[in-house]
Amino acid sequence: MTNLLEVKDLTVVYKRAFKNFEAVNNVSFNVNRKDYLCVIGNNGSGKSSLMKAILGFVPISSGFVNFNIKKRDISYMPQTNGINSDFPADVREIVLSGTQKSRKRFFFYNKQDLKNAEKIFISLGLIDLKKRSFFQLSVGQQQRVLLARALINKPRIIFLDEPCSGLDESTCNQFYDILENLCKQEAASIVMISHDSSQIQRYATHVLYLNKKTLFYGSVNDWILKKQNVKCIH
Repeated sequence: MTNLLEVKDLTVVYKRAFKNFEAVNNVSFNVNRKDYLCVIGNNGSGKSSLMKAILGFVPISSGFVNFNIKKRDISYMPQTNGINSDFPADVREIVLSGTQKSRKRFFFYNKQDLKNAEKIFISLGLIDLKKRSFFQLSVGQQQRVLLARALINKPRIIFLDEPCSGLDESTCNQFYDILENLCKQEAASIVMISHDSSQIQRYATHVLYLNKKTLFYGSVNDWILKKQNVKCIH
């Protein structure tokens, strides 16, 4: 089976003042079609640094990342605090902006983009919100908008950094159901940073447990069996 993503011996070192800080140490894993990988670990364990390095947001100190798919097939959903509050965009504009990463010409949408956006608005319950300002929405609604933006190009892998941070349990469960449907019906793969151990057991196919280096990597079933011997996060 061809891996959609291969991460091999990845290390990230930040240079701070007169000393170096190692954020990620020699981490390896693969992502295949329809995998649902949850990346877990305590605060400061390197989860976000790992994801940023994979996506090219921060430099890799050693090791390599290899995608066996095109760039347009990769999508990223940031946390809501990653959106500039000075940007006066409505929901429709934010979702359609997700089409621009694979274009040389910016701020241009074709008819297919508009059709795709309408389908996503309906499927994520955003049809009545598309002309609203993003910053007038609830946190749960904002998360659905960012997910819609990440989905508009029908990615084969989507990366999410703690997407349910700040959401109530009901909203969070709805969000996870959407991701599970995406993984099963659209054959998309998911790489998600999460602190929610109960939802990991319910939805994930694989778990990567970090404390800068890999403490566990394998199937969720093996994680459930072995987690009593691993210091779990709560």
